[in-house]
This record gives sequence, structure tokens and C-alpha cells, in this order.
Amino acid sequence: MGVTAMSLTALIEGELSALKDPRVINHIRGLLIPPEPQMRPWDYGTPGEAYLCWIVLADTSSNAGIAYCESGFGPSAPWGLISQAKHTSMGMDSGWFTRFLKAYFDSAPSTDLPIWRVFEGDLPGTPITDEDTWDATWAAVMHLRKDKPQLQFNCGQSMYTGDT
Repeated sequence: MGVTAMSLTALIEGELSALKDPRVINHIRGLLIPPEPQMRPWDYGTPGEAYLCWIVLADTSSNAGIAYCESGFGPSAPWGLISQAKHTSMGMDSGWFTRFLKAYFDSAPSTDLPIWRVFEGDLPGTPITDEDTWDATWAAVMHLRKDKPQLQFNCGQSMYTGDT
């Protein structure tokens, strides 16, 4: 597929249509930038190997961004978490996802929103708390893990599971 700024914008808009929470939609829209092509070094290939990535989201407060790349981890996982610093690498394989929204909800910027809940069991599990901040939710997870080590508790959100 020949990637263009217009096609990337359409992909992102298609995914945003799956969201219903205006807090998340507005937060993402506030961080989106016009898709910008940028060569990024690929740490898993030969020395000097680099691929064209399209930067689509930038958060200056956390120095985090999201890029789309058909090479490297793409096409199976074309959406990646990247540093905003120019000429830094594409990062680790664990930071690349099949969908834009999966990348967003694993990114530092998403932790700015009070959308996080404690879940019992593997994600997606059963939410057992109301929404709260990232830090407060993780504090509750750690407290529950200490008090009930036989059970599994995780931090997650109820907005998007990635199944759509």
C-alpha cells in the first residue's frame, strides 16, 4: 500500500469512530499532527538501516509520539511508540501495535487522562473500581496485589479493547 498523509488520516479517523468517550477523542485530536514522513534507524537490521516512518501524534510534555511504518515491525504491527527526538530509532518491538488506538492506550500521553481502573484478572478483565488517574490506579493495584496475592490485578481502561 502506498501510504500518504491522507490515507493515514483516514485510518486514524476510522479508529477514532470506535470511541465514544469525548475526553479520549478530544485528547487524541489535540495531540495529532499532520502526518510527517521521517527516516528512523532500525535497530534490528544491518548497521545504518533505516525506514520511512510517518509521525502522526506528538506530545511535547512527555517527548512521546506515535508513528506509522510499513517496514520494520510493519506490516503486521505498523503503529509504534517513538521518542519525539529526531533521528532516534524506531524503538523496541514491544512498542509496536496492530492498531493506532492500541499504541495510544499504551503511550505516555494516555496516562494524562483519569480513565484508568483496577481490573481483576487478565485484561480485559472485570473492572472493580471507578475511573481514576494513572498513578492512583496503579497505587490501588499494588495495594490489592499485596493484600490478595492469590488474585491477579491490573491497571487498564474500559474505552477500547482493540477488538474493533
